[in-house]
Amino acid sequence: MERKLIFLDIDGTLTEPGCNEPPESALRAVELAQKKGHKVFLCTGRNYGMLSPLLKYGFDGFIGSSGGYIVCDGQVIYDCPMTEEQKQKAMKVLKANGVFRTVECRDGSYTDEAFKDFLRQNAGKGGNSELLRWREQIESSLDIRPMAEYQGQPVYKIVIMSQSREQLLEPEQALWEDFAFCIQDMDSFGIVNGEVVNRKFDKGRGVERICHHLKMSLESTVAFGDSMNDKEMMETAALSICMGSGSDRLKEMADDVCLPPGQDGIYQAFLKHHLI
Repeated sequence: MERKLIFLDIDGTLTEPGCNEPPESALRAVELAQKKGHKVFLCTGRNYGMLSPLLKYGFDGFIGSSGGYIVCDGQVIYDCPMTEEQKQKAMKVLKANGVFRTVECRDGSYTDEAFKDFLRQNAGKGGNSELLRWREQIESSLDIRPMAEYQGQPVYKIVIMSQSREQLLEPEQALWEDFAFCIQDMDSFGIVNGEVVNRKFDKGRGVERICHHLKMSLESTVAFGDSMNDKEMMETAALSICMGSGSDRLKEMADDVCLPPGQDGIYQAFLKHHLI
């Protein structure tokens, strides 16, 4: 039997977005795959603090912060926060352009309260009331704190939200040398979502770093994702599988498409591809 390294995105793949409880079928699939000798890793944009509730399920390690913090078999094998200069420059130009920021440290995340203030002031417009409720639920479930509580801890990634794509043009130009902007399509609420990620890492290079650490080939890798922030991971893995509820663009790139997480997608895909 050929041993595989399996990488699972969390939000929208292993779980519903913002949730810390995977379906029982997915946990069963992970357990059975490990019994066959495969290793199963989380590969997520979440930082350690936000992904840690899932570690009780016995994963073999994780690629956190979009590749900036990696743990394999209990050992930290990669740790790359922004420099203080990088952080200050990014925070300044984003704020100057009215972009709402959430800084993700190793153990905590801190968000601009101005975003929720904006939503409250415009609660009668479109889906702003719904977006406000969604945002408050996500912040509560993932323990995202107000920016006023941020104490200068090292930052691995900045999640951004803006009212228009134009607001990101100057930040992208100012930061392009050090940072990649992973921009999601405008959501149903009319808000542009994205991430500012250090060019030194991404999820794909995280997969490569675990393979190098374990002295295994990329040919042994399988990746599951649902959105364009999984692009590099899907391009790197030998077999890439997109969730049925995922991005249409990612589905076009993937080798296969499986059912959504709430419809036993992970379990069925593990069966189909002989991982269990």
